[in-house]
Amino acid sequence: MPQIITPELVVLDAALSTDKEAVIRALAARAAGTSRVSDGDGLVEAVLAREALTPTGMGAGIAIPHCKSAAVREPSLGFARLQPAVDFGAPDGPADLVFMIMAPDDAAETHLAVLSRLAGSLIDEQFTSALRAAETPEEVVALVDGAVAERDEAALAPVPEGDRSIVAVTACPTGIAHTYMAADALQAAGERAGVRVVVETQGSSGTKRLDPAVIAAADAAIFAVDVDVRDRSRFAGKPFVQVPVKRGIDAADALIVDALRVADDPSGARVAGGSGGDEPAGAAAVSGSALGGTVKRALLTGVSYMIPFVAGGGLLIALGFLFGGYRITEVAGDVIVQNALWNLPDGGLGQYLGAVLFSIGAASMSFLVPALAGYIAYAIADRPGIAPGFVAGAVALLMSAGFIGGLVGGLLAGLAAWWIGSWRVPQWMRGLMPVVIIPLLASLFASGLMVMLLGGPIAALMANLTGWLESLSGAAAIGLGLLLGTMMAVDLGGPINKVAYGFAVAGLSQGSPENPAPWMIMAAVMAAGMVPPLGMALATVLDRRLFTVPERENGKAAWLLGASFISEGAIPFAAADPLRVIPAAILGAASTGAISMAAGVTSQAPHGGIFVFFAIGNIAMFVLAIAVGTVVTGLAVIALKRWARRSPQRQAQPEAEPVAV
Repeated sequence: MPQIITPELVVLDAALSTDKEAVIRALAARAAGTSRVSDGDGLVEAVLAREALTPTGMGAGIAIPHCKSAAVREPSLGFARLQPAVDFGAPDGPADLVFMIMAPDDAAETHLAVLSRLAGSLIDEQFTSALRAAETPEEVVALVDGAVAERDEAALAPVPEGDRSIVAVTACPTGIAHTYMAADALQAAGERAGVRVVVETQGSSGTKRLDPAVIAAADAAIFAVDVDVRDRSRFAGKPFVQVPVKRGIDAADALIVDALRVADDPSGARVAGGSGGDEPAGAAAVSGSALGGTVKRALLTGVSYMIPFVAGGGLLIALGFLFGGYRITEVAGDVIVQNALWNLPDGGLGQYLGAVLFSIGAASMSFLVPALAGYIAYAIADRPGIAPGFVAGAVALLMSAGFIGGLVGGLLAGLAAWWIGSWRVPQWMRGLMPVVIIPLLASLFASGLMVMLLGGPIAALMANLTGWLESLSGAAAIGLGLLLGTMMAVDLGGPINKVAYGFAVAGLSQGSPENPAPWMIMAAVMAAGMVPPLGMALATVLDRRLFTVPERENGKAAWLLGASFISEGAIPFAAADPLRVIPAAILGAASTGAISMAAGVTSQAPHGGIFVFFAIGNIAMFVLAIAVGTVVTGLAVIALKRWARRSPQRQAQPEAEPVAV
């Protein structure tokens, strides 16, 4: 069995700090003093990044900060018994037992399995009581080794039988701790309720898939997950309950009751799939939350799947212009059909390569609207919605309804597919539902509405919108730049940011040398989105005393993140001090957006920041606009931190070494 903990990684009854970050830094410093960790700062950064997703306080005085990181050479466990206890975000109070699980990015499955078995032991009160009573680090090491060995034996034991049975899937983003704790909590709850519970853990130590016969015999399914369930269609037709993975730990007994109640309810939620279950996978979102939230998630899903088509296509088109000139659009089709490398056109190799690159890029961009519509429908109705969505998107192009037509068509197709999938049909028809009946009827409904009723008005709206964009100049262009810049900075990668970005990306295919307005919007959005992290990075250089040591480290990374157009690089600063960081970011980003639009800067690439310079028109003004916004943000945040009234809890911390233990 791999050794995951040594006495050097154990701290007993230490007053490390009243702050969880200091505790994490102290444990990381211990690990960095061994051969197990190559970079203590990198380890701290990875653990804090995971901590920012959801708190790792588990209740009952236990916390499990954890990560996968290239800074870790060997899967390891750091342990601290704290006096006093420290708040890790658990609802029932601070934690006195802290387990810091450290896994390499490329950890072997056997090592990760040991860590996963340890995570499962943390719900065992006898184990945690023994840890609280341990007198030496060596005793803690022996307890951990013994717990893992006992769980090895338990894993080989047969699953207890019961009159009723439930299958479950547990999964969390890192797949190290919560995944396995939830699995053990559900199995223990099943034993208390006299129910046979079989769990598939979709975690870092690999996935042992549930036996199809076990799934078929189960009364219901529980999905305690923070990520998608892999191959969900295996559970088609099963009554199911879906919750966040942490609820699988905190409320396992209630979940067993809920799953059995759904199983006994003929109108309860059912999983969709190849067998034509009663409810599509996406239907839980439709029926279980506000329609507005469902629509927002669907639109963001469509944009995220559409971006690769636009990114590759836009860059290829830009390269086509670079090699073949702006008139390549007029001859590209003829060149690639009539010429070859051994039969070059009159313009030579440059024109030929330009025609090839432009044609491939244009082909990729032609999927923009169908992909947008298809994956909007997929987000609502799962796989049965893809075909109707793609067809509705293609019809939107046919009707000249553009990306707005794609949005509408995708929503119609997804809702139609979801509704048709909820029909109760005879057993013999269920196999036909996802592959024939749903695509046929949903396509007819959504695309028929587009052709006969909605396509014309949307096409007129698109024409008016295009005309308005083409007419933008002077104050109107500057105003639009201010608005887009503000939207990009107000929530740093959140829904408002995504709306502005989605608007720019969706219109990118409409750009041309004769109609550069969509390219101008893309440039303004990208430049403005680069400013918040760059501004924060600059501020940490101009006045280091106003920032904590972690913020200064984040500032170093923010230079590259900002240059790459990753607005989220400013989130650590905004999370710590939102009332000063966000207004400063808005000031800088809005300034950049206005300058970019006023100068007519264009971008044919939807992402990449400064690294897609060849796709930027008027690169000098692009760089100048970003520089101005960066300086505005940096100076504004310094001014606000110096002179705006501070909350007593938020004080600039002096630079200090990690706490020595």
